[in-house]
Amino acid sequence: MKILALEQEIEGAMWEHTEKLLEQEAQHIFQLYLSDSLREIYFTEDNNAVLILEAKDRKTAKELLDALPLVKSGKIRFEILELKPYTAYERIMKK
Repeated sequence: MKILALEQEIEGAMWEHTEKLLEQEAQHIFQLYLSDSLREIYFTEDNNAVLILEAKDRKTAKELLDALPLVKSGKIRFEILELKPYTAYERIMKK
């Protein structure tokens, strides 16, 4: 199942002295990519991460994201959306 994960910064999170934490985050993200769990990753213009994951289900995706160092440290969280195939072509296709 494809999952869209949108990063949300937690209000009041302190970002000073986080260089090591950000390095750990990048290493963890790379491991997700190598494991085929992470398909794509982007930053928005506000520098928030947008991830496309491949996971068995929403619960599995949440577990993957909850293991990220920035999530574990309470700095960010993710909105998780299941992506379903687009099926509206049938509206314009004659049967």
